[in-house]
Amino acid sequence: MLHIAVVEDDREDSRQLQEFIHRYGRENEMEFQVQAFGDGSEILGGYQPKYDIILLDIELPKVNGMDTATCIRQQDSEVILMFVTNMAQYAINGYEVGALDFVLKPVHYYTFSVRFARAVQRAQKRESGQVLLNLPDSIRRISTSQIYYIEVQNRMLHYHTEQGELVVRGTMQATEQELFRYHFVRCNYWYLVNLRYVTEIRRDTVIVAGNELEISRRNRTAFMTALTNYVGGNY
Repeated sequence: MLHIAVVEDDREDSRQLQEFIHRYGRENEMEFQVQAFGDGSEILGGYQPKYDIILLDIELPKVNGMDTATCIRQQDSEVILMFVTNMAQYAINGYEVGALDFVLKPVHYYTFSVRFARAVQRAQKRESGQVLLNLPDSIRRISTSQIYYIEVQNRMLHYHTEQGELVVRGTMQATEQELFRYHFVRCNYWYLVNLRYVTEIRRDTVIVAGNELEISRRNRTAFMTALTNYVGGNY
C-alpha cells in the first residue's frame, strides 16, 4: 500500500484529488492511504518521511507549495513530489526540488491518471522489502524501510531502526547482498546505509536519520554515485 499526501487549501479541489486517487486505485486494483492537509505548514509540522507521493498546490495561504517542497526535500530525498496548480509559469521551478511532474487546474481525471501512474510506478520501484532478524530471544520480521543503517561491531550486526537498536549475528557482506536491491549502500567498511534516510552530505560525512557517519575515501565515489542515482530516480 502506498501512502499519499494531498496538500490543498481548497476543500473541493482536495476532495476531487482524493476521489481521483481512489478511483485510480479501483481501476488498477490498488489501495492507497491518503492524508489531506490544508496548508504547507500542516504537513511540515513534525514531518516524517513516511509518504510515497505528495501532491502539492502551489498557492497556499501560509507556506506556499514551492517553499513546502523545498523544506520537505531537505528532510526527505525519496518522496515523489507532484504539483497540482493553475500557475503553469511556476511549474518549471519544480525541477529545483526534484518534482516528478505537475498537473494543471482544472484537473481532469484522464490527465491526472496518466501523470499519477508515472508517480505510482516510480514509488513501487522504491517499495521496501522485509527481513527476518534472529534475535537472542525471538525472531523478528522488520521492513527494510524501518532500517536507518547497519553497523558491524565485533562480528555482530547492529541494526539501527525506528524501533531502536537490534543486534544479531551475521556478516556485512551477506547483508549487503541481501539489501542492495532496497538501496542500501556502504559509506565505509563499518556502515551500510539506507539511502532513504540520507538528508545531508558534509565533506566526508553523511547524515543518516540525524546520525553522522564517515564516508571513507575508498567508498566515496560508489556511495555518491548511488545516492545521486537514487535521488534522481536512475535505477
